[in-house]
Amino acid sequence: MRTETLPATLIRQLRMDPERGHIWIGQQRAFLMQLPAFAAFRHELIAEIGISQARRLLARLGYAAGSSDAGLARNLRGGESDEAFTAGPLLHAMEGITRVETIRMEVNVESGHHYVEQLWHDSMEASAFLAHSPQAMEPVCWMQVGHASGFNSAFFGRTVLFREVECRAMGHPHCRIIGKPIEEWGADADQLNVFDTSDYVNASLHDAHMDDALALADLIGADPSFLATCRQIEKVAERDVTILFRGETGVGKERFARLLHRLSQRSAAPFIAVNCAALPENLIESELFGVEKGAFTGALRSRPGRFEQAEGGTLFLDEIGTLAPVAQEKLLRVLQEREVQRLGDDATRKVDFRLVAATNADLEADVREGRFREDLYYRINVVPVHIPALRERRNDIPLLIRHFIKRFSTQHRRHIKGLTQAAVRALLEYDYPGNIRELENLIERGVVLADDNEPIGLSQLFLSPPREAQAIRPKQEVLEHWLDERPLESIIDTAVERALSRAEGNIAQAARLLGLTRRQLEHRHKKESIKGQAENPA
Repeated sequence: MRTETLPATLIRQLRMDPERGHIWIGQQRAFLMQLPAFAAFRHELIAEIGISQARRLLARLGYAAGSSDAGLARNLRGGESDEAFTAGPLLHAMEGITRVETIRMEVNVESGHHYVEQLWHDSMEASAFLAHSPQAMEPVCWMQVGHASGFNSAFFGRTVLFREVECRAMGHPHCRIIGKPIEEWGADADQLNVFDTSDYVNASLHDAHMDDALALADLIGADPSFLATCRQIEKVAERDVTILFRGETGVGKERFARLLHRLSQRSAAPFIAVNCAALPENLIESELFGVEKGAFTGALRSRPGRFEQAEGGTLFLDEIGTLAPVAQEKLLRVLQEREVQRLGDDATRKVDFRLVAATNADLEADVREGRFREDLYYRINVVPVHIPALRERRNDIPLLIRHFIKRFSTQHRRHIKGLTQAAVRALLEYDYPGNIRELENLIERGVVLADDNEPIGLSQLFLSPPREAQAIRPKQEVLEHWLDERPLESIIDTAVERALSRAEGNIAQAARLLGLTRRQLEHRHKKESIKGQAENPA
């Protein structure tokens, strides 16, 4: 039974090791910065890049910090109680940012209702502004708004946006913020661009063809690692150099390649995508380089290859490391000479294309072991671009969850009320070996299996326990013994009774603890009541 208060638990998370020069909050390394130094930096940042960009960068910095704090808060109390959520304001105070006073908090994960109103007393960011400027004309606590948005979004697994409606830098007694789901704010909700993808992604969507638009629509993120990749793509898009996207399976390499194409001077020409791993070895050469009629049995007509189809545009070769040696040799010659020779033809044809390749393999190891040509490797690895795995950009998981629920609810004509708390926790803590593609599949499955007007439960996302849950933990042997000794019905009854006790009879909260919907728990509770009356008649 817990006896330690949450503030005491949080204080224990703060550790200092002056000899090593380390400060830790939970498992995250931190550092201290004096207010005058931050105030000077903030003032210079605005002067250097303008108020709009400075506001956006500081808001996203706060968003990343808030997402990190949400992970710590969930772990402190298991993410099961309202108490864990209150760790956010306490962490803000402990970090020296502000003292938070909650005026109103209405949060119901199952129904999707979320409204939080708070006061910030003696806001650090307002003080930083006033150190170098007179009274502000608009709210200035950009980083703190980002933190509140990031914390709530990461904690609850849905996109919650905060806005500062009063600010001490404007002459108000305190700063006041309101947080609601982003869709409830209206069209101009995200004034700080906390959740906005890069401007060039949005601009590309307007002019994209249908295939490109569908792919680009899934390029969503506010995590620094995601944004760094987008910035790198923006830099090289107009330079007609060969790009090699590197990253795990499922990170969306083709989607980033389409973005690169849309931003390039070749955007009006075709984008041709080829999955080299999906092509049978005996067809790779004809698919890539084309074939003349009669070149082999079955070649009934002449056909251009993918290089010719990409004339003037971009050729994307995914899983390039799977190419056979003969195809590698011919690809190298095409890259050097910029001309192709169809199978069964003596003539060559000039081609104008930009090559974008992708791999999830260790090409350096393949070169050392002779599976991939060294000269071809250097030809395609002119500008390598790393696509981060989803576990490297966890801040974006709530944004992606919202996007996929919205897309699949429309596609499958379902009305889904978000996720249960157990489902949220599982999605936020899962490591996603299949990356964004796996998250996409999980959400689509949940949307299809969930009841209309109900949230998606844990059992509807994972048909078997998540991989992380299969790891053996110290208490698991005791649990397995207990499960072996007791009937299933008895175990379920105990779990229901304990959840109702912990929730003090609140059925909605007890359902969240069990990962069920309110309707499912009410059905179970009613069934047990009838059973009890039958076994113990008056």
